[in-house]
Amino acid sequence: MDIAHLIQTVALYALPVLFAITVHEAAHGYAARHFGDNTAFVLGRITLNPLKHIDPMGTLLMPLLLYFATSGAFLFGYAKPVPVRFGNLRNPKRDMIWVALAGPAANLLQALLWGVALVMLRGAGVAEPFFLKMAQGGVLVNVVMFAFNLFPLPPLDGGRILVGLLPYRQATLVARVEPWGFFIVMGLVIAGVVSSLWMQPLMALTYGLLDFVLTPLAVLFN
Repeated sequence: MDIAHLIQTVALYALPVLFAITVHEAAHGYAARHFGDNTAFVLGRITLNPLKHIDPMGTLLMPLLLYFATSGAFLFGYAKPVPVRFGNLRNPKRDMIWVALAGPAANLLQALLWGVALVMLRGAGVAEPFFLKMAQGGVLVNVVMFAFNLFPLPPLDGGRILVGLLPYRQATLVARVEPWGFFIVMGLVIAGVVSSLWMQPLMALTYGLLDFVLTPLAVLFN
C-alpha cells in the first residue's frame, strides 16, 4: 500500500467528507424540529460541529480498513444517525418524507456549491491541482451520498421516503425490513446490485443536472 498516496487521498477528501456528513445529519435534525420533533435539538445534534456526527467505527475505522483491504477499490462509511421520533411529528407519515429528504437534498446542494467552486477556480486561472481535485472530490462525495441515501430500503433515507409514500399496509411491510435493512443493503452493495442498478444511473442523472445548472456559470467565467 502506498502510504504517501493514502495521505494525499485523506487530505483531499477530509474536508468534503466532513462537510458532507455533518450538513447531511444536521439537515435531518433541522427538518425534524421544523415539523415538530425536538429530539435532535435537545441532544445538540442540530450543529455543524462534525464531532457531534462522527461515528468512530463507521466514519473513521471502517473506511480505512476497507481502503487497505481493497486497495482503494471499495469504500463505505456512515455517520452517527440523528435521532428522530417520528411519532412527535405533526403529521408523521407525511412529515417523515420531508425529514428523510432533507439529508440527500443537503448533499445535492453541497455538490452544486463544490461545482461552483470548481468553475470559479478554473475561471480565475488557478492551476494548483490540490484545490481543483478537492473541489472535484467535493462534487463526487456529495453525489455519491445523495444517490446512495436515496436507495429505497430502510434504514436509508430512500426507504423512509418510500414508507411515507406508500399506503399504510404496504408501508408497514416495508418498515418491517428496517432491523435487517443495513445488512441487506451491504449484501446488495457487495454483490454489485446497488452500484449497477441504482448508483450508476442516478449518479449519471445527477451529474447531468449539475452540468446543466453550471454550464451558464462556466460560460460566464471563460
